[in-house]
Order: sequence, then structure tokens, then C-alpha cells
Amino acid sequence: MIDEILLQPPEGAAADWTVSQNWAHYTPEDHAVWDTLFARQAKLLPGRASEAYLRGLDVLRLSKPGIPDFAELSERLMSLTGWQVVAVPGLVPDAVFFEHMANRRFVAGNFIRRRDQLDYLQEPDVFHDVFGHVPMLADPVFADYLVAYGQGGLRANGMHALKYLARLYWYTVEFGLVAEPEGLRIYGAGIVSSFAESRFALEDASPNRIGFDLERVMRTEYRIDDFQQNYFVIPSFDALLRATVETDFAPLYDVIRGQPDIAVGEIVAGDAVLTLGTQEYARGKVI
Repeated sequence: MIDEILLQPPEGAAADWTVSQNWAHYTPEDHAVWDTLFARQAKLLPGRASEAYLRGLDVLRLSKPGIPDFAELSERLMSLTGWQVVAVPGLVPDAVFFEHMANRRFVAGNFIRRRDQLDYLQEPDVFHDVFGHVPMLADPVFADYLVAYGQGGLRANGMHALKYLARLYWYTVEFGLVAEPEGLRIYGAGIVSSFAESRFALEDASPNRIGFDLERVMRTEYRIDDFQQNYFVIPSFDALLRATVETDFAPLYDVIRGQPDIAVGEIVAGDAVLTLGTQEYARGKVI
């Protein structure tokens, strides 16, 4: 997403900001970068990623070499949950993002990072968007959650509440953890697509891991340029969906506006702290 909603689509894009994926334009090096990223994450994620994510990775056949063709991927996804993947040239305005999501269209960048950017890229590329996000769209419950989120985003756009909804997306869709019978597992795309954070989020002693609470999450600030200091743990995807569809967000926004934001890494009264982090990693960084 981008904050400015008045921007016009870039040249070559449709009114809804979509473009052709133009799969044929990818070079052998582009496909090799995808395969390198895929191989190291696929080796790392069993035992760390949620069962829903791993099922999606398998059923969508993302292990096929090379960057996926969005048309083929959408065909498989449509048969499972009614979603499709549409290409965009980069970040899109909030209203466009929410409109696509509310109508079961997931926007994905059609470019891929360079080999010297394997470990970090600020703007999401096709690997982050497809490998990170799309497997979860094969799960019916999570797929419904994203529809509800998109619908909520369209409503929030007129309530001056987008920053609160952005925090919910950040701490669930991008950097969420889920409690499974075998232990904590990752499902957020920002984690599953990151070689380093896939381990840090679960295994490092530094971050706090806190039970999910909708109001708490929407009050919590975040950083986009480093590992998270707080991770929020949902008990199940069903619980996340219920919290979204059974909550009247308008009065909740009013409650949150009357309270201070919660700083990155902070523990507050009422937190269900599953792991009290040392914050050693954060203290060692220049902020």
C-alpha cells in the first residue's frame, strides 16, 4: 500500500493499477534468483511455518522451477478459495489495495530482486508477494480473513483510521505467529519469505511474543526496516477471522484514538506475554 490515494496509475497500467505480468520478459537470471530464494526457504520452513502455509505451498505447486505464471497460479487458487493473483508495477494506493482484496484479488509485484538483494528489499517483489502471501490464500479461513480485511479497509478509508488497520495487517498478514499443537509457527509473509527472520521470530531470545488482542495490536507502532521487537500470536485462524468479522470497528477506532500509541517493543498491562524478550538485538542497533 501507499498513503497517497490521489495518484494516477502509472503509464501502461489499467485504471485499477493492474498490468500484465508479462511472464515471458523474465530472464534466466530472474528465474534463477527465484529458484535460489525458494530453495533456501523451502529447506528452512518445515517445522517453522504453519501447517496452513505448508499445505498451500504444496497444493499450489510453487515448487515448480522458475517464477510462477500468475494465470496458472490463479487457476489453481480460484478452484480452492476463489482468489486470483493480479500483477501491479509496485506499491498501490490504499483504496486500490483494499478494493482488490475485498474482491479476492491479491496484488503482486511483477518484478524480482537482484541477486545482491537476496536478503533484503524494501519494496515487495514477486518473491515476497507470491512465495510469502499466496500459499496462505489457499486456506479458506485465512482467505476469508483477507476479504474481511479488505472490506474493513474500504470503510476505514473514510474514518481516518487507516494507520490502525495498517498495524493489524502488519502484525498478522506480514509478521504474525500462530499457536499450533507442536508449538509456535510463522504465517506472516514478511517472515516466511525472510531467511533470517524465519529463525529470529521463533528462536531468538530477543523479541517479545504476545497473545493477540485486536485493540492492543492496532495501538502498537512498528518498524519497517528491521526485525520486529514484538510478535503477536493468534490461537488459530478461526479466532483471527472471528475477531475481525464480529467486531464493530467504528467505536473501536474511537476508543483507540483516545489512548496513546504503544511503542515498538513495549510491554503493557494486560498483555498475555508468552515470551518476555531480552530485547538484546534491539539494544544493539542504532535507532
